[in-house]
Amino acid sequence: MGAYLEVWTPAGRELVTLEAGRLTLGTDPANDLSLPADPTLSRLHAVLERYGAGWCVRDLDSRNGTFVNGQRVWREHPLHPGDELRVGASRLVYRGDQPPSGAGTQASEPAPELTRREREVLLVLCRTVLGGAAFTEPASIREIADALVVSEAAVKQHLGHLYDKFGIQGGGERRRVQLANEALRQEVARDAKQHR
Repeated sequence: MGAYLEVWTPAGRELVTLEAGRLTLGTDPANDLSLPADPTLSRLHAVLERYGAGWCVRDLDSRNGTFVNGQRVWREHPLHPGDELRVGASRLVYRGDQPPSGAGTQASEPAPELTRREREVLLVLCRTVLGGAAFTEPASIREIADALVVSEAAVKQHLGHLYDKFGIQGGGERRRVQLANEALRQEVARDAKQHR
């Protein structure tokens, strides 16, 4: 199974298969992934390279930087499925499996069963992205607690259940980004908005 990128721009989403061992991106048409409509990108902005252990991203001294899950990267940074990259105003999500082929219909994975409060937490977590911004950080634990008028401990408990339900592993701030990406990918956040 090959890796691919979901490329989110103001024009919509595009899937880019990572077939070669290297992919350059920037505004220059000579790049493997050219995004000329983004004036905040450098001509040669970043490169993704495949090594034995997987894919890494490296910023190429761009003016506005390259970010993985909200953290600026200064040297090679390994990528994990669900990682969100920001280059200029464009958002890229690294996926570790093949994109769906156009040859047939692929069954979508069922969304997990959520409680009313879990839906509310997801909606607040994803509200900036649902608002149409090109790239935004998901809401912090404090922001979710303030919006729902609950304690931070309650939010952490609900997030813990959501991480389990969506199969999000690991720790730290990266998990909130992965959860937001999964909720948007499975359209659970949009469903949560409609259920309000």
